[in-house]
Amino acid sequence: MKILLINPKTPETFWSFSASLKFVSKKSSEIPLGLLTVAAMLPQNWSLRLIDENVSPLNDEDILWSDFVFSTAMSVHRHSLNKLIDRCKRLKRKIVAGGPLVTLEPENFAAIDHLILNEAEITLPLFLEDLLKGKAKKQYKTDTFPGIHETPVPRWDLLKMKDYATMNIQYSRGCPNDCEFCSVTMLNGRHCRTKTADQFLKELNFLYNLNWRGHVFIVDDNFIGNKHKLKQELLPALIQWSKARKYPFRFTTEASLDLADDELLMDMMIDAGFYSVFVGIETPNKLSLNECNKKQNLNRDISDSVKILQSKGFVVSAGFIVGFDNDNEEIFDDQIKLIQKSGIVTAMVGLLNAPVGTRLYQRLSQENRIVRQFTGDNVDGTTNLKPIMGLTLLKAGYEHILSSIYSPKEYYQRIRVFLNNYTVPNKVFQRVSFTELKALFKSFWFLGFKFKGRLYYWRLFFISLFKYPRKFPVAITLAIYGVHFQKITQNL
Repeated sequence: MKILLINPKTPETFWSFSASLKFVSKKSSEIPLGLLTVAAMLPQNWSLRLIDENVSPLNDEDILWSDFVFSTAMSVHRHSLNKLIDRCKRLKRKIVAGGPLVTLEPENFAAIDHLILNEAEITLPLFLEDLLKGKAKKQYKTDTFPGIHETPVPRWDLLKMKDYATMNIQYSRGCPNDCEFCSVTMLNGRHCRTKTADQFLKELNFLYNLNWRGHVFIVDDNFIGNKHKLKQELLPALIQWSKARKYPFRFTTEASLDLADDELLMDMMIDAGFYSVFVGIETPNKLSLNECNKKQNLNRDISDSVKILQSKGFVVSAGFIVGFDNDNEEIFDDQIKLIQKSGIVTAMVGLLNAPVGTRLYQRLSQENRIVRQFTGDNVDGTTNLKPIMGLTLLKAGYEHILSSIYSPKEYYQRIRVFLNNYTVPNKVFQRVSFTELKALFKSFWFLGFKFKGRLYYWRLFFISLFKYPRKFPVAITLAIYGVHFQKITQNL
């Protein structure tokens, strides 16, 4: 059996980092981890090819080579997936698809030959068994959340690793929190299911033996969802593994803001080689936090919590949302003040949207406030709901936030705040790669001469070089990220 695995094209968003990737000669920021995991579950005697449309073109000859096309998609891939479906139909090849988008909206993808819904550990083997018997059904689904302690090592060997800025790996699924707008708990549950420490290290060894060095993104919904297992099992083993190999990987992940409340956990993560964390802050409006059930962000000074993380050695990026029912026109300036004060350089600000199946979607459906399909891109300036404050005011305020925080003056000011708060971890071995040196020299030309904010760049360059020499690499990295954010903002 010949299987073509296709990762659909992702549109330009804040998350794509496309403009910044040019500085490091990479084509994509992240790998198609879901497809690589599915590939590892297929029979070993099958022939597999992978095409990631974010790094390579898809030709008709590729599709015609295959017996089946396998794909996966999130909401942001809706348009790309529909194009792929039409292409497979034209070329008379069957398509098998799964992932969050088709799991949440199977009725909108009737043209797909076989729908593998929910988590593949359960539904994919059922499909494969029927396929080999010649009686594969249209749809496979389950209400059960599988354990992931036997999930196979992803087939990273199918990738052209040089095309990617980072490798992805997973430790857990699920999140103990229950934010109203989030689809994570609906898709993956509130119980945090984990891999074993040995299993996780086996996957790291696979990457290590493929000669990958550099950034590794642990893609968990909330990495600290099971703090006990982290502190007792995974992190002690990961600390030992990283130290023995002189820290070949720089880990980043997603976590809730209450990470700042656990000093031991922060210290252990830094000692294991973590350097960056993405947190969901959403809003400084306590009424809105209560509205969306973001309880972990209540009863705290958000800026102080961010500063704690930065002082421990984390580069903090964060998500923000405007458009809650309790937001008024003051929220836009309040968001700007919080972002600038906290020194969160990479601030992903989006309009509130209601993904299908979330508690927010259910509530707003009952209120007749769902007005369109969810695009999956919360930074494209659109929303699928009718906001209380009115769409015109909301969009104008949203554009005001982005034009403010991503103007050169405010952006570089935020980097300065971050550098003042940030402590470079002493325990982590940091090496500067040839790729990073190339990025530095490219920044001289683009940011130092072509960029309209070049004065801010050179000021940051010399201040960080002489005042914060150990922080110089991260300062220039953040300056390069700004190229992408400013490009996306200008296109809104």
